[in-house]
Amino acid sequence: KMEEFLNLTQLKTSLKEAILLDYYTAGFWWAKEMNFSLIQLSGFMDLLNFALENLSSKYMTLGDNLKELERTMAGIGETDSEERGDQNLFSIEQAKAIIDYLVTSLFKHYKAYEYLFHGRREEPVVSNE
Repeated sequence: KMEEFLNLTQLKTSLKEAILLDYYTAGFWWAKEMNFSLIQLSGFMDLLNFALENLSSKYMTLGDNLKELERTMAGIGETDSEERGDQNLFSIEQAKAIIDYLVTSLFKHYKAYEYLFHGRREEPVVSNE
């Protein structure tokens, strides 16, 4: 289901798509284990996507991404949850757990994710040899 939701069409041949599927699936199951409500689960998945988009599309450095996450978690930045009026979507304990999760799942491996999105790849050469 996650593969369909993320519109991953080359999962069997794309390392990038396989890593993205793993990233989102692991996050989803972690949030389920935290017993997040449906709204909290959606907000958490938005945070995962937010942090990854900052890296992949906005080319943010680790420090900038952490600052942006801090602003978002504090409710200072313009976020969807702020517009809906549910700034207190997570308790303090849940917010701390989310930050810990993001640190271990994404930020500790930031260089690898940067390479995944921005590293130069050589085209494979296929020959009879």
